[in-house]
Amino acid sequence: MKRVPTNDASKKRILFLGCFIALLTTAFGFITRVFLVDSWSESFDLNPAEAGRLMGIGIWPFFVAIIFFSLLIDKIGYKVAMIFAFVSHITWGVMGYFAYQYLQYGDIDTAYNLLYWGSLIFALGNGTVEAFINPVVATMFSKDKTKWLNILHAAWPGGLVLAGIILIGMGNVEWWIKIVITVVPAILYYLILIRQKFPPNERVAAGVSYKEMLQEFGVGGASLVAFLVVLQLNDFFGLKSEDYLLRYGFIAIGVLMVAAFGWYVKTLGRPILLFLCFIIMPLATTELGTDSWIQSIMHGIASNKGFDAGWVLIYTSVIMLVLRLFAGSILHKVSPLTLLVISCVLAIGGLYFLSISTGWYIFAAATLYGLGKTFFWPTTLGVVAEQTPRGGALTLNAVSGIGMLTVGMLGAPIIGAFQSNSQVEQLQNSTELAEAAPSLLVSDGKINLPLKDETIYSIIDFQTVDTPQLKGLLVRLENSDEIHSIITELKNVGTQRALAKVIIFPVIMLVCYLILIFYFRTKGGYKPIVLKKSKI
Repeated sequence: MKRVPTNDASKKRILFLGCFIALLTTAFGFITRVFLVDSWSESFDLNPAEAGRLMGIGIWPFFVAIIFFSLLIDKIGYKVAMIFAFVSHITWGVMGYFAYQYLQYGDIDTAYNLLYWGSLIFALGNGTVEAFINPVVATMFSKDKTKWLNILHAAWPGGLVLAGIILIGMGNVEWWIKIVITVVPAILYYLILIRQKFPPNERVAAGVSYKEMLQEFGVGGASLVAFLVVLQLNDFFGLKSEDYLLRYGFIAIGVLMVAAFGWYVKTLGRPILLFLCFIIMPLATTELGTDSWIQSIMHGIASNKGFDAGWVLIYTSVIMLVLRLFAGSILHKVSPLTLLVISCVLAIGGLYFLSISTGWYIFAAATLYGLGKTFFWPTTLGVVAEQTPRGGALTLNAVSGIGMLTVGMLGAPIIGAFQSNSQVEQLQNSTELAEAAPSLLVSDGKINLPLKDETIYSIIDFQTVDTPQLKGLLVRLENSDEIHSIITELKNVGTQRALAKVIIFPVIMLVCYLILIFYFRTKGGYKPIVLKKSKI
């Protein structure tokens, strides 16, 4: 029996499916870490900001991989990038398993290091996935990029929903098992994509040179990247204020790289691209930063009603999944920028009500938040793809990479710092705690608690409760059990109230999108830029 040749439409569907499952794999790993952050905090005695940094190492290296492969992907091919992503995801599963085993043997340092470096490798794999799936889909559906990028990115909430249900169903099994489930979809996308032929990038097919691609990004984009990378290197190597040689050394490296890039491209870059690079920073913090913490933030409130806080993230992800799959119908009625403005308003309302809701009202607030965050990421990427097609894989993926670098480096730790400060505020101003423990009162009417001053990147200052000292203080009080219960409840409330502070990020985005709408109106309205294929 002869094999029937596969037509172009079928090849596109199979290739799209493989890309879809690859992105779904990244979501599996992300939500697994979200569900496990409380367990890791307890096992390794981490405060919220430290836990945020552990979450961050599983996010910001995404940027390194996506930029690296975006610069080389047209030379080495999409398949090489896919294989690298697969190996990274498998490695994360193996290192997660051994981290758990070392923890059981009491070797906490080795266990933490395996978890930390495994998270970094996992993030590199995720960045590599987006480095090839975004340009592949934008190329295959060049006339309807925003629609198909939204459908592609439905894989993200789809993975959150599927993995979230699996994780909750697993209950209290050893956490290495929860990490290893990421391997399953990784094997699946590898088996699908290893046999496929990837199309040449739209930029390459149009005959746009490599240098022209870099010029689209320009010195402005390179400067932003260099600033974020230098900031991350300072933190990654744990530099103190007295380590000025290394600090200035990293700055010098960043300046030299930007200078060399500028000498080659001799252009600032597309202003609209630089503006979109700025927007993606608060955007990523609003969506992924909040999602990184939502299970932990809602844990205490949800426990009072007897449900797992993970259902909040799963619920908002279901909303995202459904709406992204039907993005085409929505985008036929409103422009991408109008949709993003509406999304900002909904996200602002959702975050505020999430910060004050109790019981089952949490899901009403989560509905607003879910509706708001649904179109942020893929629609903004669609705008990038439609307005800067000459930048090829680089501009599309650089914006995504800057977002992931920001949320991993600053977003997750900042939201952790918001929680610590909010917990302190609730404890210091509680009349209930003052009545239960009058001996803790001080002259200004605030509760006298043992606090520690902390800082991140030497620019983010916050306070956290010194838990060991507090325990020692409570032991000396007669009603220590009652006071401990009050403190736990106040911490839960403080953690939830921190979501109100996150509102600043979608407010910034709202202003930016309104500026873009005004800009395009002066140009006759929003219109995608389409490249013609080269005749050569």
